[in-house]
Amino acid sequence: MKTLSIVLAVLGIALTPLAVAGVKTVVLVHGAFADGSGWQPVATILEHDGYTVYVVQDPLTSWDADLAATRNVLDRAGPCVLVGHSWAGMIITEAGDRPSVQSLVYVAAFAPDVGETAGALQAKTPPAGGKSIVTAGGGFLYVDPAAFAKDFAAGVPKATAHFMAISQVPIAASSFGAKITVAAWSKKPSFAVIPKQDREINPDLERFMAGRAKSETLELSGSHAIFLLHPKEVAAVIEKAAQTAK
Repeated sequence: MKTLSIVLAVLGIALTPLAVAGVKTVVLVHGAFADGSGWQPVATILEHDGYTVYVVQDPLTSWDADLAATRNVLDRAGPCVLVGHSWAGMIITEAGDRPSVQSLVYVAAFAPDVGETAGALQAKTPPAGGKSIVTAGGGFLYVDPAAFAKDFAAGVPKATAHFMAISQVPIAASSFGAKITVAAWSKKPSFAVIPKQDREINPDLERFMAGRAKSETLELSGSHAIFLLHPKEVAAVIEKAAQTAK
């Protein structure tokens, strides 16, 4: 590299750091009724393409716990793209104010504004599968396993959807009343992937939130589990967010 620099200097050509544009780290955050393992197909693509990937295992036991888990990862990840699926759109909107976060990617996700709650957004534009979210006891909610394949994971192989249903992570009902105090998308570039057949968050609500955030948007045919149905396309959006980060 030193020899190349000397040669270019003799020729009067400046050496510019083209290879260091953007960021090379991605932080993935899962949503409600799921865990971080769902990101595996996307993470595999990103790692193959040279990105360092962190997967946050947010516990879904409370709003504060989810934020703490995400911020803990962000504090060691360095400059990154922060990605959230579903409920995690709430998390990345709040936690995305960390200086290390260069851009945001919403995948079938909430993109709330200051003062908004997930519960109020759902009530404003109800999803087709909203009635399948039922009590799991102890102040938690989950998707009725009998409806999981239809409302959460339509199009996913039957065996995979079944395992997702029986291993799903319930979320504290109180989290849906947590109010956003900062909207990171108002200060940072954002991208959105919208599943056209989403039954957990109404696609029209996703379009409204993405438009308000001025997110660069990609719509794909598929269900709420779009990261499993179209991992290549989701990874491509994340990589674009990384490559265009300043």
